[in-house]
Amino acid sequence: MTATCAQCELCALTVEPVYRDDRLAVILVDDPAYPGFCRVIWHAHVKEMSDLAPADRLALNDAVWHVELALRAVMAPDKINLASLGNMVPHVHWHVIPRFADDAQFPNPVWAAAVRQTDAAVLAARRALSPQLTAEIVRRMSK
Repeated sequence: MTATCAQCELCALTVEPVYRDDRLAVILVDDPAYPGFCRVIWHAHVKEMSDLAPADRLALNDAVWHVELALRAVMAPDKINLASLGNMVPHVHWHVIPRFADDAQFPNPVWAAAVRQTDAAVLAARRALSPQLTAEIVRRMSK
């Protein structure tokens, strides 16, 4: 299926993207524990990467790469996690997540049980980087 699907939360995107073009969108995820968490979402309702044409796969991978570079440049995380699961929402999208040694689940996945609590001031400082991150994503994606 390549059209939109009314039941799909990624087809009916309610969050204003930080970047959008004719094939994909990049959003900042509203996750208080993970400032900078981004999703790169393919517009067409496609279930698997292998359903995309080669040029589209390259465009999507290039977008994920640019978002990762933007996160590294602005937030200087200890690690970037990339995930494309689609078990809950079978619509091609990538999670691009900056990880820090002090985050609640590190070194485990962000979906694991918390092993600590990140200092609120640290999270606030990371959230304050959103305007710079948005500008850097737009700059890199617009090249």
